[in-house]
Amino acid sequence: MATHRQSPAARDMEPDRGLLEDGEVDPGAVRRVDAVVVGASAGGVDALLRLTAALPTPWHLPLVAVLHLPQDRESRLADIFSHRLPMAVCEARDKAQVARGTLHFAPPGYHLFIETDHHFSLSCEPPVHFSRPSIDLLMSSAADAYGPRLAGLLLTGANEDGARGLADIGAAGGLTAVQSPVEAMAPQMPRSALALCQPDYVLPLAQLRRLLILLDAQHHAH
Repeated sequence: MATHRQSPAARDMEPDRGLLEDGEVDPGAVRRVDAVVVGASAGGVDALLRLTAALPTPWHLPLVAVLHLPQDRESRLADIFSHRLPMAVCEARDKAQVARGTLHFAPPGYHLFIETDHHFSLSCEPPVHFSRPSIDLLMSSAADAYGPRLAGLLLTGANEDGARGLADIGAAGGLTAVQSPVEAMAPQMPRSALALCQPDYVLPLAQLRRLLILLDAQHHAH
C-alpha cells in the first residue's frame, strides 16, 4: 500500500492532507511547483520510462533528470525518450535556461547545477558517491534556486546518491517523493533517502505518475 510521509515544513503547510483512503494521491494535497528534478541509478531508464508513460499533452513543467550511466558509453537518453514523450527532450547545456515543457538530462561525465536565475551550469568536479553527474548536487542546487516551488523525485538506485539532495529539497519547503523500495529494482537509493529524511510521498511508479500529472495541472492552473 502506498504510504505518505510529511516533512515538518509540509505538515505546517498541509496539515490534514495526503492520500485518499483508496491510496490515490489526494489532488487537494498537491501544491504548486515550478520545476521537478528526478534522480535514478540502477534500473533508472526503465523506471523513468514507466514514470513518464502516457503523460498528457501539452506538458508544462520543466523536468530535470540525472540518470547514472556507464562512463564509457555514449548517452542516447534524449533519443530514447524523445520518441515516447509529449514534450521536448534534450541534454542540458551550460548556461542554457531551464525550459518549460521540456525534459532535460544531465550530460554524461558532468555534474549539473541549476543556478538561482534558473540557468544550467556544468562542472567536472570530482565524482560524488562515485558518480558524475551527481543527483545530490543537482537536487541541492535546485533547492537553492526554487525553494518551496520545487518537487524532487528519487527512484531506483544502488547507492546513496540523491538522499542528501532530497533532504535539502524538503528543508527548503519543496515537495519530496521516493519510489517505494519494495517496487524498485535497486532499493538502496530509496532506502537511503528514507533513512535520512521523511519524504512527503513513498509511492509506486503508477502513483508517482499520478502525482506528476497533478503537479503539472496545478502549475498550469496558476
